[in-house]
Amino acid sequence: MPGSDPADDLRLLIRAAKAAGVMALTYTGTTAKKWDKPKGLGPVTEADLAVDAMLHETLTGERPAYGWLSEETPDTLDRLDRERVFIIDPIDGTRSFIEGSDTWAHSLAIAEAGRIIAAVVYLPVKAKLYAAAEGCGASLNEQSIRVSDCSSLTGAKVLAAKPNYEVRHWPGGVPEVARHYRPSLAYRLSLVAEGRFDAMLTLRDSWEWDIAAGDLILREAGAITTTRRGAPLCFNNPHPQVDGVVAAGPGLHGAILSGLGQIGADQSGAHVAGPGRT
Repeated sequence: MPGSDPADDLRLLIRAAKAAGVMALTYTGTTAKKWDKPKGLGPVTEADLAVDAMLHETLTGERPAYGWLSEETPDTLDRLDRERVFIIDPIDGTRSFIEGSDTWAHSLAIAEAGRIIAAVVYLPVKAKLYAAAEGCGASLNEQSIRVSDCSSLTGAKVLAAKPNYEVRHWPGGVPEVARHYRPSLAYRLSLVAEGRFDAMLTLRDSWEWDIAAGDLILREAGAITTTRRGAPLCFNNPHPQVDGVVAAGPGLHGAILSGLGQIGADQSGAHVAGPGRT
């Protein structure tokens, strides 16, 4: 019920994510039925829809008072009146799934008053389960994780797609970073939380279901997460998108915003891990 311990909600998400992995792996990505969504919104497969339906039945069956927002479910605005809301991407990285790669993920999160309080990113092929509950730290396969202590943008290992390095985004010049990429946004965020990479950014509008789980996992691992302009990330919006994402450890986040010309951006409400969190 609303108001329950985020740790209880996290246990529910973990069970559901593992069940989603079992279901998704019954489909062969390269032969699963697939088609393109209208309006250029990318591909979808029968596996996406089957996992979405299973998660909806499982999660709302356990928490009927919670709202529902998912990439693969037609949106209804009654979620705006709910105290807590599931934010779900049944398969993040569908193109990776179709190609038979291993970098797709299930991304499950719960928002309360615009803030994520429980989250799981699960990559079943890689057997990697990232998890976090607000105030309880972040983990990978039940082992605590922490962001890197990198503080210099030059040479930092950054996960971002090529368009993010266009000159127009960087008034003082494109930084000399080590460029890396993964198809799943949820996985990119989690890799930064794990400390394998120093930062992640996407400068285009981002769907909430792609980033909600990664936001909390990062914050609980000690990162700062904001929009591209330095504002706090807020979820369960009427139109479920945010103005890009910049995520990095405290020593690097400000340097990225400065490079993007966002010096003086208001980060007073930025979501940062608080006292007592690992």
